[in-house]
Amino acid sequence: MNIPTGDTRHATRDTRQATGDARRVAGGERAFTLVEVLIALVIVVTMGAVVAINVLDHPQKARQAAAKMQLSAFKTALELYAADNGFLPTRSQGLQALVAPPTSDPVPRSYPPHGYLDAPEVPLDPWGRPYAYLVPGSSGEAFEIVSYGADGEEGGADYAADLSSSRL
Repeated sequence: MNIPTGDTRHATRDTRQATGDARRVAGGERAFTLVEVLIALVIVVTMGAVVAINVLDHPQKARQAAAKMQLSAFKTALELYAADNGFLPTRSQGLQALVAPPTSDPVPRSYPPHGYLDAPEVPLDPWGRPYAYLVPGSSGEAFEIVSYGADGEEGGADYAADLSSSRL
């Protein structure tokens, strides 16, 4: 029985070199083949495309989520305004009545020092346009606040769809 003696690391390396498993360039450095580089490139590009598609979709989803949160805040503020005063702001007073006391009739008898929104002015929707305030709402409710979505026009689908306080 032959028992190897000494360092077996060199024997393993010599075996790999003899079978062609190790790819070496001049100077003894290990290198990748063109096929390996192309496969790696395809994987990286594919992963980049998947990430890019998902990342590009997030701003639109975030804008819709922000608009829904603002609509909810407006709805709560208007309900509190009505509870304090017994009426809602008129259409001409609009959402501005939530940040500054109206000067035209009906003037609220009870108005908090800092208004009904935690903001010095009425925020625009996430697309940079004012919200529409309808009194009464389009479906017969007492009021409705609407963002016309990404396209800024009534109707639409997907990210251009209208967002309404009555459909939260």
